[in-house]
Amino acid sequence: MTKHVIVIGAGIVGVSTAIWLRRFGQEVTLVDRDGPGQGTSYGNAGLLAACAMVPVTTPGLITKAPKMLLDPDSPLFLRWSYLPKIAPWLVRYLKHANDRDTRRIASDLTDITADTVDQHYALTEGLAARDYLCKSDYVFAYGTRAEFEKDRYSWDLRREHGFVPTLIEGAAVQEFDPSFGTGITCLAVVKDHGFVTDPGGYVAALAREFEQTGGRIIRATVDDIEAIDGTAPRLITSVGSLEADAVVIASGAWSKSLMTRLGLNIPLESERGYHIVMTNASGGPRAPSMISSGKFVATPMRAGLRCAGIVELGGLEAGPSDAPFALLHRKISEAFPALEFEREETWMGHRPATTDSLPLIGEVRKTGVYTAFGHQHVGLTAGPKTGRLVAGLIADQPSNLNLTPFSPHRFGA
Repeated sequence: MTKHVIVIGAGIVGVSTAIWLRRFGQEVTLVDRDGPGQGTSYGNAGLLAACAMVPVTTPGLITKAPKMLLDPDSPLFLRWSYLPKIAPWLVRYLKHANDRDTRRIASDLTDITADTVDQHYALTEGLAARDYLCKSDYVFAYGTRAEFEKDRYSWDLRREHGFVPTLIEGAAVQEFDPSFGTGITCLAVVKDHGFVTDPGGYVAALAREFEQTGGRIIRATVDDIEAIDGTAPRLITSVGSLEADAVVIASGAWSKSLMTRLGLNIPLESERGYHIVMTNASGGPRAPSMISSGKFVATPMRAGLRCAGIVELGGLEAGPSDAPFALLHRKISEAFPALEFEREETWMGHRPATTDSLPLIGEVRKTGVYTAFGHQHVGLTAGPKTGRLVAGLIADQPSNLNLTPFSPHRFGA
């Protein structure tokens, strides 16, 4: 049975959902206020992070976080004026910083991240957008072997899920990749990863090909959603009301208000991320590299070297802060002392973060409204698989993956 489905949000998750829905024979309208690939999907690190199943909330974070917030060399920032508003979210978030919850979350995330390269290639089968994909290693760069050993907990979890690194030390580091400065003496290299050479361009290309298959794109703001169990949902938008047989909420950090309209108070906050692009760069890494001291990923892209990462808690409204950019500059210079480039481009965006580090994937009651948001640091990584899963639910082609951990109802009313 053909359904008319409206997907709210034209980032990687929303566009992937729309493409899979079309492949499953559904009529699809994609609605976004800015157009495809212009939000968080524009500014990410471009990494297909198969091994990124370890949440930020590892054991010990509760004692480490206050020190990190006061350390100017730490990649964790807080706009202190926002603390009163975010405090309840932080309390719930930090409650997961224990071994039992971390292992549970890591196992659940593995289900949607581990096959990311295959999922992106399946999404782009027969599409020109595949030209944006590259297979590669994923390199974790440490100042010393001791710094690598401090991450033992995370690496043990990765090993348990099949991601075993190859260690490169001493002079062999610069033999492996001459771009690294002598301050980097230990690399942990994980095979079978990948990256996107232009994330915004990739999503925009996918959207164009979605239109070529008969999909429709509308630029509009969604102001309200009306959904009662057993009836067709309706959207109130800046271009009028839109009705559908099903609706998918894939609007990232902006999804919370729509969920409130449905009677669900989702603990969702923005983990503000930053990037600097050095255009026409030389002297950068040959593969995506996580610089552990700054917790950012340096990725070679079409425009140049993109260095993206940092976590800043500060909400959706405030503009960019200066300190995260200053930290990125310092750490980039330390890691890649021979880096040369023409100019810099800077960006700040919003990662949608739930208190349990898991996205929402599933139907809200029996309303015909489905959720596909809350991916935190793995939106690009897990976007195609999430889209395939949600499209399957709507088109009565469900997968055999247990989606209970991702239920939109897990936080209660």
